Amino acid sequence: MAEDDRNEIRRPDPDALLALAEKDRRGKLTVFLGMAPGVGKTYAMLSRARRLCAEGIDVVVGLVETHGRSETAALLETLEVLPRRRAAHRGRMLEEFDLDGALVRRPRILIVDELAHSNPEGSRHPKRHQDIEELLAAGIEVWTALNIQHLESLADLVAQITGVTVRERVPDVVLKRADEVVLVDLPPTELIERLKEGKVYLPDSASRAVDRFFRLGNLTALRELALRRTADRVDDQMVDYLKQNAIDGPWATGERLIVCVGSDDLSEKVVRVAARLASGLNAPWLVVSIERADREVETPERLRGIEAIFRLAEQLGAESRRVIGQDFVDEILKLARREHATQIVIGTRPRTVFERLFARSLPDALSARASGLGVHLVTPDKAEAKRRLPRQVIWPVQGLLRSVLVGLGFVTLTTGVGKVIDTIMPLPNISLVFLLGVLGSAALGGYVSALLAALLSTLAYNFFFIDPLYTFTIAAPHEVFALFVFLAVAIVSGGFASRIREQATIAGTRATALQSLYDFSRKLAGTAKRDDAIWLAVSQLQLSLKRSVVFLLPRQGDLQMAAAWPPDTELDVTDMTAARWTQDRREAAGAGTGTLPNSRFQFRPLLGPHGIVGVCGVSHQGDGLDLNAERSLTAVLDQTAIALDRARLADETLEQAARLEGERYREALLSSISHDLRTPLSTITGAVTSLREFGERMEPESRQDLLQSIEEESGRMSRFVANLLDMTRIEAGTLKPKQDWVDVADVVQSAVERTRRYAPARLIETGIAPDLPLIRGDSVLIGQVLFNLLDNAIKYGGEEAIKVFARRDGPAVIISVTDMGRGIPPEDLDRVFEKFYRRGKPDGRAPGTGLGLSIARGFVEAMGGTIHAESPALKKKGTRIVMRFPDSGTVTNGSPDEPVAYPGR
Repeated sequence: MAEDDRNEIRRPDPDALLALAEKDRRGKLTVFLGMAPGVGKTYAMLSRARRLCAEGIDVVVGLVETHGRSETAALLETLEVLPRRRAAHRGRMLEEFDLDGALVRRPRILIVDELAHSNPEGSRHPKRHQDIEELLAAGIEVWTALNIQHLESLADLVAQITGVTVRERVPDVVLKRADEVVLVDLPPTELIERLKEGKVYLPDSASRAVDRFFRLGNLTALRELALRRTADRVDDQMVDYLKQNAIDGPWATGERLIVCVGSDDLSEKVVRVAARLASGLNAPWLVVSIERADREVETPERLRGIEAIFRLAEQLGAESRRVIGQDFVDEILKLARREHATQIVIGTRPRTVFERLFARSLPDALSARASGLGVHLVTPDKAEAKRRLPRQVIWPVQGLLRSVLVGLGFVTLTTGVGKVIDTIMPLPNISLVFLLGVLGSAALGGYVSALLAALLSTLAYNFFFIDPLYTFTIAAPHEVFALFVFLAVAIVSGGFASRIREQATIAGTRATALQSLYDFSRKLAGTAKRDDAIWLAVSQLQLSLKRSVVFLLPRQGDLQMAAAWPPDTELDVTDMTAARWTQDRREAAGAGTGTLPNSRFQFRPLLGPHGIVGVCGVSHQGDGLDLNAERSLTAVLDQTAIALDRARLADETLEQAARLEGERYREALLSSISHDLRTPLSTITGAVTSLREFGERMEPESRQDLLQSIEEESGRMSRFVANLLDMTRIEAGTLKPKQDWVDVADVVQSAVERTRRYAPARLIETGIAPDLPLIRGDSVLIGQVLFNLLDNAIKYGGEEAIKVFARRDGPAVIISVTDMGRGIPPEDLDRVFEKFYRRGKPDGRAPGTGLGLSIARGFVEAMGGTIHAESPALKKKGTRIVMRFPDSGTVTNGSPDEPVAYPGR
């Protein structure tokens, strides 16, 4: 293989580089890890901090617990220690770590002891590791200390080893994300000696600790756990380095675990065992729960149990996923192939003889079909297995009573119908009537009703229709067989009917929810305004969740409430703090989460394709949302986020279009100014300079020509400035034309004469009808419009004569200006009246400002007229500009009933 090929193959892992870039934006986390209290973690932290302080590095102690150890307290004397925050907890005043003070002080390195500590109620975060996460996100490097027994995945193992249940726990992902893990180790015998000498706890506490926790076997096991976990972390760092630098080396094993869980109490142990297994194998792992597609078998309590299992798994560093399917084994194996899993972890329990005879367990079926995959079975502890009670189906009293009544009613009805049929016409297959009753019970009452109806129908059929009658004795052997066949058929058919009923109910519920979401999506798709989309989302969520809902949007640098239901809903300081946290961190906060759980609302971010667009808060009424409500909430929030992002992009598009239009006008105006002011100014400056230098020595004819040039160019500048002022008046809406009687013939002649003085070499022909009436308008503005049209015709009309006509056309007076130039393309007939639109001459020069026709349209429309362009005008060339003014006919003078004739000319 060529050298270039090898370099091409050994490229850095892009995911590893992205993770490295993300770490560079955050603060660095250093964890001093020990096997138990007293090994010297805090002492090692403070000793290292004093060395760095001596080198001039800004190191501050945010919180350190000395536990009365004099050596540790002595190290604090030369270090800066932040004041603590006082907090009331159960009638006592506690001194806690001041997170806000640390963020304000913002040192380079901050020491925060006791990583597993739980904060008192009312704190921003329930756990100290969440405080540290906020410090890291702010770019502050943090040092902290942790004992190995506080890791979440080791909690059950530590309890088994030591007999002590650890209450304060830290998710494994915190240690996994640490930039540096410093192992502080001490032989167990030396630690026990330090404990006895009172260097770890006070003497009374020390004696109890030696008897219960600090035993040689316990400490040895904890030491092994600490060493193994530190070795795993070092291996992770080595693998990351190899990936980032494209170095061939001892790569990870490539294992990936699929962990199957449910809502039972064994699933928690399964997750913890899988976490330890994944840590030992240095493998990613996925926790999955499978639901049936055809029925809702999970109660709200079981759903909440699964949610708790998922939260535990995510704290331990796993991914979680829900899968819907009918064949559990097939779904697990398909997921394993899709995720390239190598091992499956699943829990199993001891089974009774009856269960083994009539049903195959999921672990057994999985082991039989999982070829090429490792299957790890997690069993319950002996004590837990002994405590296990048989599974019971608990039915609501009202539902059970209804099922019994339905079954009894159908059996009574079918028995009566059967007796009537048997009296009229004896039939050998009268049992079919009872089968109909079983199916009816299943359809109306469910499986319990169908089972009860099948049993009662069997007894009724035997009592009323099998000889000897009215006894439960069966004389003929074949009747016994027929009776049992009937019972089996009744139970099976009733089961199928009840299942179809359940599936129809579930399908109806899902169809209703789907239709609701479809209607919401359709309404949202037709909504272009942000406020309309927000109110649609509020209405939809309140209708589906039956809870208070608020939406907050970023405005002027802060979150502001945009909509709420009920409308009088208000947010207090804690609620707003949780909402801002959600906006800043793009993660859920508030009730039911690990951040500000005292809030009344749980806030979710609205994440659009281009970032966060808002925050939604849902009231937390003592319990979380069930699975269906969670799905509905997620779907509505996703669609709302897209709608808000679409509305934002639409607003930005309009602003950008307006900005581009303004830029176009500005460029055109600057171009016009540079052309229409620079040229006359240059001419005037040159003429004045010549007159000043040569004076009387210049020929009279030459001096007269220079003076004429000055006069012409001054007039040109005056016209340009007048055009700008007129355009400003039109756009500002301050143009108020007079409403006098105007003689069109006089205005036309005056405009033509003015144009001839400006361009004496051009031929202008006029044609005015003799019967023209007077019109209402402003003679000055009409004259200016005609002058602009004639000026435009002179520039673009070629060398032939320009024609001006005025005539009457029904109830209107028409004035037209026609030239014989090249004409205007059909697609530009309307554009010529836009501001700064100019058509170049044959040589490509732009002769004017592009304001003349735009001003003409503004003046004409202000006087109630219309103006348009026609091209070609004559002989397939030329342009005609046509103005149409209304014929006023008669006017009123004070009273609308008294006509006033046109005044004479």
